[in-house]
Amino acid sequence: MSRIRVLIADDHALVREGLRALLDAQPDLEVVGEAQDGVSAVTQSLHLKPDVVVMDLAMPGRSGIKAIEDLRQESPATRVVVLTMHDDEAYVRLARLAGAQGFVLKRSLATELIRAIRAVHAGQTHFPEVELPAPRQRGGSPAELLTEREREVLRLIAHGHTTAAIAARLHISEKTVETHRAHIAEKLGLRTRADLVHFAIEHGLLKA
Repeated sequence: MSRIRVLIADDHALVREGLRALLDAQPDLEVVGEAQDGVSAVTQSLHLKPDVVVMDLAMPGRSGIKAIEDLRQESPATRVVVLTMHDDEAYVRLARLAGAQGFVLKRSLATELIRAIRAVHAGQTHFPEVELPAPRQRGGSPAELLTEREREVLRLIAHGHTTAAIAARLHISEKTVETHRAHIAEKLGLRTRADLVHFAIEHGLLKA
């Protein structure tokens, strides 16, 4: 029986090392490569042609979500299992929209990740049971209240980038990023990261 070929994409070397040891210990799994960011994840996937990519969401450079979208376009046969610390339902929905077939929290038992990999390789999906809130009813388009820079910051927040990563990407200070986020929250009446992600999804800001 051929083994399921897996690529690990995570920016922490210790996490990749631990996952490699875990997965290689399974008789039906084989780690064929590692990537430390989204760009490398896509490049190596096209070169190594893994069956399944285990993808973190928050990585430097190209985010995990953007990498999943790129893989869906460039390597549609590759299945993706998201492995993340983001534990709200907004990210489950975001991962689905991007094209992932599985979603596992880093705090989960190792057996859940193994089960997810086997499931998506078999053509199934593996997502936690979450209850998504109904879309908020609003008049007009609240997104029009935001400046172009605020929309850009919101997109990066929704993709899982940290304040430091956003600052580096936009060549601004972390304090300026926090100021933009405060203005976004005030204009939209939103406070949590989950609320911001939901808003970005509902108003099509992630496609911009």
